Amino acid sequence: MGFLDIDNTTKAYGSVQVLHNVDISVEEGEFLVLVGPSGCGKSTLLNMIAGLEEITSGEIRIKGDVMNGVHPSKRNIAMVFQSYALYPNMTVGKNITFGLEMHGVPKPERDKAMQEVATLLQIEQLLDRKPGQLSGGQRQRVAMGRALVRNPDVFLFDEPLSNLDAKLRVDMRTEIKKLHQKLGTTIVYVTHDQIEAMTLSTRIAVMNGGYVQQLGTPQEIYDSPANIFVATFMGSPAMNVIPAIVRLQSGVPQAEITRHDGSLAHLPFSQANLAAWDGREILLGIRPETITDTDGADRKSANIAPLNNRIVVTEPAGSDTFVSMSLGGKDVIARMRSDAEVRPGQDFDFMVNMEKAVAFDPETEARILP
Repeated sequence: MGFLDIDNTTKAYGSVQVLHNVDISVEEGEFLVLVGPSGCGKSTLLNMIAGLEEITSGEIRIKGDVMNGVHPSKRNIAMVFQSYALYPNMTVGKNITFGLEMHGVPKPERDKAMQEVATLLQIEQLLDRKPGQLSGGQRQRVAMGRALVRNPDVFLFDEPLSNLDAKLRVDMRTEIKKLHQKLGTTIVYVTHDQIEAMTLSTRIAVMNGGYVQQLGTPQEIYDSPANIFVATFMGSPAMNVIPAIVRLQSGVPQAEITRHDGSLAHLPFSQANLAAWDGREILLGIRPETITDTDGADRKSANIAPLNNRIVVTEPAGSDTFVSMSLGGKDVIARMRSDAEVRPGQDFDFMVNMEKAVAFDPETEARILP
């Protein structure tokens, strides 16, 4: 049993079921990120934890206590919203301590807690201002301060950075990460941004269509996606998914792929169990950074396969150069060093790290497990 348990939980509106049998156990001090596209059910699940939405079936427990039917004010959770939800007529200090005041905490204790939180978030100079006098980043810090001052069992964040510009989003992401490392608090965080999910979390629940598609560490989600949805949703650029046929050559399963000119390339798998798929179609998953040139190939890998193919497009992107080619009738992206000598129309000797390749069943779209 975890610190926060979501046990076989469902949510339906009439005959429409929007969450299907969600099972997640969150340990104390974990940072769980719920990530997925709009409408996947992640915010609904967060609201069910908060008590803002009723549970249709299943249980949600905090520290072993069943929360079904318990009023939000009795759950000892704190929520940080996308819209900040600050009282415009109150000062920053009053916004931070208002919840404590409503719970009857004496003023000396409120003031002490406010100062501690303000120092932690570096907003001491803002305590006498009103929300209308603050920037978006400052308002988000105040909203976080209001949550922190209560010292709750669980913090819930509902897309808290989506209203900020790109640079401020990165800065606030770092601040939230540092805050979690310092305080060791239990956090459930909702986002549709897979970069936020990868950088902030200790574990990620990837959601789609009301189902948890995969639950795991950022590395597990990235390196071993459970299905094609997870593979293509997590990662930027997305994982390349290429139609291929498994062919046994000297007992080694290889991915047979059609090149730009119709000729066939063969890339040997490290996954021996794919021998059982000899002659069958699969979908080959390869991350862009595992396709590079000779100098950029991973020297620790025991399975680097050469691939000659024609470059279609090159896209310099500062620290990287993205190279597009055609494989299996699909546009495939390679991620190379910024100084890689590549040009459109060139026949190029790529190197593919097949140790990192994954295979998917084209019918079920599930990963073929080793």
